Amino acid sequence: MATGKHSKAISDRSGLEFPYKEMLTEWNGSFVHKSEFESKHPQLEVNARSGDIEGLMNARPDRVESSVAIILKPNPFETIAASSGIINVSETSHGRSTGDTVRFRGTPSLAGTFTNPSSFDGVTGSNVAKAAGYSITVGKRDSSGNITNTTDFYHFTVDTDTATSGSISGGGENCSAGPATLTA
Repeated sequence: MATGKHSKAISDRSGLEFPYKEMLTEWNGSFVHKSEFESKHPQLEVNARSGDIEGLMNARPDRVESSVAIILKPNPFETIAASSGIINVSETSHGRSTGDTVRFRGTPSLAGTFTNPSSFDGVTGSNVAKAAGYSITVGKRDSSGNITNTTDFYHFTVDTDTATSGSISGGGENCSAGPATLTA
């Protein structure tokens, strides 16, 4: 039986003579020496792509965004009548509902706290900025008790102060309305 121990072969690539036992056949049919061998390039056999799968690994549901303080326009608070504790608040397109608890704050300070809104018409800013907040009613209330403009106004009754004149706006610049649990 022949073993090919002394047999020689000619490389199809270089034309050189090599031992027969060291020859290999490439993917394209060429008979070459093992030093000249080139495997088939992966891009010559592109795998068909399927559509994107629906489920993702480690998918998480959308998170619920935390409530944030909304900056109000300058002097957003307005008393409705003398000796009344009802205060209208102007907040454009507020999206709030009657019964929501809202806390009012003044400008944030560098110490990480909020200042109180400015006092106005006999109502102190510290009373407006009550830590527990106030339960609101949607709409702008007038001195007759009529409620209008539910999109841009809501009102609340301040705890201890009452207006001295009525129909006076105040609170100052950079007041905010937000959840009672918010920190600076």
